Amino acid sequence: MTISCGKVELIIIGAGGFGLEVFWLAERLGYEVIGFLDDIQDQDKEVISGKKILGKVSDWQTFKESQFTLAVGSPVGRKKTYNEMTEASAKPLFATLIDPFARVGINVNIGEGSIICAGVVLTAQINVGIQTIINLNCTIGHETKIGNFVTIAPLTAISGRVIIDENVELGTSSAVRPGLEIGSNSLLGMGGILTKNMPENTVFYGNPAKFIKNV
Repeated sequence: MTISCGKVELIIIGAGGFGLEVFWLAERLGYEVIGFLDDIQDQDKEVISGKKILGKVSDWQTFKESQFTLAVGSPVGRKKTYNEMTEASAKPLFATLIDPFARVGINVNIGEGSIICAGVVLTAQINVGIQTIINLNCTIGHETKIGNFVTIAPLTAISGRVIIDENVELGTSSAVRPGLEIGSNSLLGMGGILTKNMPENTVFYGNPAKFIKNV
């Protein structure tokens, strides 16, 4: 895992609400945030604390000496952006941001470019894939495996020996009982309490969480 201890230049991809939170995290880790890249908002718009939108995401190679972080909440959008950037001849360097107020336990592996926010607890023998976001005050139990491009919203509680496949999104205040598997490209809605496995490409919601639709 990579935690900055010097003034490394960082550009945040995505200037929305989560981008503001990532800015706060990166500044506290000692990065020098030089600005944002965003495909929706106008260039030169000030986002926060004098930091502006420097261009579109495709302009990243102009700043290839900097490191990057993907503050894109959607797993699908984050994977798309990552693929577009890494397909270039010059490969970007993605920072792994771990909040100093997160608690990372024994034999925990965190993939490149992942963002671990304040209050997160990762207990023991946990694998987190690349470009995964674990948001504020989540708890992850022992021997859990979290795939690439997963988004775990605030206050989510994941019990031990859970398998979360690629591109999964878990809504705020959701919970997962021990030993379950959540298939790729699935969504567990806000407040959902998962008591059985979720197949891939599905949406579950409720307490207990039930199948809503395929996606």
